[in-house]
Amino acid sequence: MKEQRAKLFYTPKNGYDRVDDQQRRGIERIGEDYKAFLNHGRTERCAVQYTVQLAENAGFVPYREGAPLTAGDRVYIVNRSKSVILAVIGKKSLSEGIRIAVAHIDCPRLDLKPMPLNEETGELCMLRTHYYGGVKKYQWTAIPLALSGVVALRDGSVVDIEIGTHPGDPVLTITDLLPHLGKDQMAKTAAEAVTGENLRVLCGSVPAGDPKEKDRVRLAVLTLLNDMYGIVEEDFLSAELSVIPAFPACDVGLDRALVGGYGQDDRSCAFAGLDAILSLQNPEKTALCVMADKEEIGSVGSTGMQSGFFDAFVDSLCRAQSVPLTVCLGNSECLSADVSAAYDPLYADAYEKANSAFVNYGMSLVKYVGSRGKSGSNDANAEYLGRLRRAFDDAGVIWHGCELGKVDQGGGGTVAGFMANRNIETVDIGVPVLSMHSPFEVVSKLDVYMTSRAISAFYRMAGDENEDTL
Repeated sequence: MKEQRAKLFYTPKNGYDRVDDQQRRGIERIGEDYKAFLNHGRTERCAVQYTVQLAENAGFVPYREGAPLTAGDRVYIVNRSKSVILAVIGKKSLSEGIRIAVAHIDCPRLDLKPMPLNEETGELCMLRTHYYGGVKKYQWTAIPLALSGVVALRDGSVVDIEIGTHPGDPVLTITDLLPHLGKDQMAKTAAEAVTGENLRVLCGSVPAGDPKEKDRVRLAVLTLLNDMYGIVEEDFLSAELSVIPAFPACDVGLDRALVGGYGQDDRSCAFAGLDAILSLQNPEKTALCVMADKEEIGSVGSTGMQSGFFDAFVDSLCRAQSVPLTVCLGNSECLSADVSAAYDPLYADAYEKANSAFVNYGMSLVKYVGSRGKSGSNDANAEYLGRLRRAFDDAGVIWHGCELGKVDQGGGGTVAGFMANRNIETVDIGVPVLSMHSPFEVVSKLDVYMTSRAISAFYRMAGDENEDTL
């Protein structure tokens, strides 16, 4: 009966019980590279810049419309500094489809309002913010924060601002109420304890000018910004400035098996896709690694996956081979590489254990996401999942299947539906995350490594015949 149980039961296992010494070295290598990616890519703009740097070091060149491409060529294209696509041209015609790994590089954060500066009673200057994506607002108080982004000036020049992430930089913060006076606050729900309008970032306290004048600290802060960057208050109207955690990514746990830091949803999967395509050589089918923007607010806008940028790029490749775009997309396959919710024993009531993702159990495969009743879900086809299972197993990838918590607990979405709407076979895969959407998320180095290996196996997957796609 023991053999029968082993044959019939599905029992995922901890990945560290299955990896060899060579794989452990690979896990350590990817852990260091991954932390560097997080530290260099704290915003989508920074992530694109660092990705381009790594891509060019690996032989990728900017894509030029109409330039001849042959098998093995490596190109990239950047969309408005906030999304990027890397492509390795395959041996087969685009009429047989392409293989796409798509992740997003935007993350929950606080964005400055158009007119952010405000001097509060007590002569403290603060920055008004509007939160971006799903955040627990109370998590953003009483931690060190940084300011990152760009300001477009009236003369057309663009100024980069980065304060709080370099050694010796000052940091910003959002204050919280002391427990001695917090009786009323503590009686509120977690959602009500800190309001969106109270997510104001402390940025200055020393006044300037005549003591009889108002807004002297605000004046002092604007004077500093003008001296440092040449900006005036009106320039905030044409700025993209984000408040993000100031601390760097680091190892977590005495065994250093985990990585803690900001922005791992979804830069863990973006990094895994990047790591996979940088090492890809001469694939049968053209391979794309897509790093998109705006997923956390619905994949909208010109840099999100609902825009026409992806289609325009693929169409450009197709026209060079006289292949209709619809034929290429209909024969294409996609991994929507987005994180999953790792089972947390401290909050076990939110999970259904038999269908949960686990830390150190490898890449997670998620047939559907959405919320109650699978609303908004892609819900991948069984035949496609079967092909992927074979590819992952043949490549020695450690993976397991899961869903996002209990049915009635809530839910979430990814870009999978937008890719599937293009008639592309699509499924969600990714890295399990603890403390998702918090300023300090936690993932496993092994899981990032296995997600990269899974995407590599996908790019090289055999059995290219797709039937009944048009």
